[in-house]
Amino acid sequence: MNLKIIFRVLGFLLFVEGIAMGIALLVALIYGESDISAFLISAGINLAIGGLIVATTSKAKKDIGKREGFIIVSMVWIVFSFFGSLPYVISGSIPSFTDAFFETMSGFTTTGSSILNDIEALPHGILFWRSITQWLGGMGIIVLSLAILPVFGIGGMQLFMAEVPGPTPDKISPRIKQTAKTLWVIYLTFTVVETLLLWVGGMTFFDAICHSFTTMATGGFSTKQASIAHWPSPFIQYVIIVFMFLAGTNFTLSYFAIKGKFSVAFKDEEFKYYSFFTLGFTALIFIGLLISAEIGIEKAFRDSLFQVITIITTTGYATADYLTWPPVLTMLIFVLFFFGGSAGSTGGGIKIMRIVVLLKNGYYELKRLVHPNAIIPVRFNKHSVDAKIVTNVLAFFMIYFVIFAISTVIFTLIEPDMESSMGAVATCLGNIGPGLGSVGPAENFYHIKPIGKWFLSFLMLLGRLELFTVLVLFSPSFWKE
Repeated sequence: MNLKIIFRVLGFLLFVEGIAMGIALLVALIYGESDISAFLISAGINLAIGGLIVATTSKAKKDIGKREGFIIVSMVWIVFSFFGSLPYVISGSIPSFTDAFFETMSGFTTTGSSILNDIEALPHGILFWRSITQWLGGMGIIVLSLAILPVFGIGGMQLFMAEVPGPTPDKISPRIKQTAKTLWVIYLTFTVVETLLLWVGGMTFFDAICHSFTTMATGGFSTKQASIAHWPSPFIQYVIIVFMFLAGTNFTLSYFAIKGKFSVAFKDEEFKYYSFFTLGFTALIFIGLLISAEIGIEKAFRDSLFQVITIITTTGYATADYLTWPPVLTMLIFVLFFFGGSAGSTGGGIKIMRIVVLLKNGYYELKRLVHPNAIIPVRFNKHSVDAKIVTNVLAFFMIYFVIFAISTVIFTLIEPDMESSMGAVATCLGNIGPGLGSVGPAENFYHIKPIGKWFLSFLMLLGRLELFTVLVLFSPSFWKE
């Protein structure tokens, strides 16, 4: 195993994290608040350690094999979260390292679950750092899912990307470096446009930047304790709805749309199902709210659309507390916990593409029962899906729900409330943010016991890295030469 290249990559990324802390330091200096020294120390530690590692591994062989790749991908989120906790702890904003690690892991994995009880009391530098962890994590996931994981043969993008490097009709670029660069431009462009629209809509420029960061990352961190409900403006909420939907869409489709090739997006089967599920659940909840609540038509539509999109894209913002809705509507929201955004988006969860393949495979199995001799392959975007990929999807579903079930049982030993335990496990495994019960959209995770927070942090990592990326590290055969 090439340990030097592993350390070299991690060292370089630590250096990048140090630069991000430097940007947060500038924000702290602008506002002249108490977090200046915390960012100065934290950035210094990151830059020093990262620079030292890069300098001492300069002769490392540049070859990165599958094993090195899996280790790097898993370790990046852990190392980033460990060092990313420093500003919180040093500034005293989150004195407990367990709480700080949970908040940081929630940031970098774009989960959005929080332990903070008084967000508005935090210095601007800390609020900015909290938002930029999600923005960086979201971009990392995009590059990971579109440019890196397919090389290792995992991730939802297998369904229309080759398992080895090289150009295919659906790839943005045949090279990882060029793909990453293109994705950065799209991601940054969307962020800038949303910032300007939110600013025009009435947010302060600072709040607009922070919410653009966390919207495009489908992260859900807000600068306000009440989340987006703090701004009752329909304009602001509709702007966020649009950009959450875009962030939950495969970024390759955004690329083609920007190039004027809208037909690629409209013909894409995953996008069709993504839109169908979004509109379908919105319609059901909208009708339910009109029947059960004294609420205007536009407000009912906006609340239902916002909550459906924030959950299906795994963003996790809130403009309404779905736990106060009739139980059937809350159950519909909980069902959405197991959907997720599109493959190749910043969204977490199972992913729409896998759900489509599962549904199609189930339908074709019924047809095979009627016509046992017929060869009926699963088709996606008018192409036959390789049997190995169908098996991978079925295995993913099985493992996902087994992990959900076992984790819920384990978590009830830590927190006895079954509803809250199911909600906490589902939301962290799906990288969503709010859950059910005592961890619902109007509550937070502060009251969870320390061991529970470490357990949920692991689930965030597991869900964010598509299960297999982390689980393969626990296989003895992985470590054999």
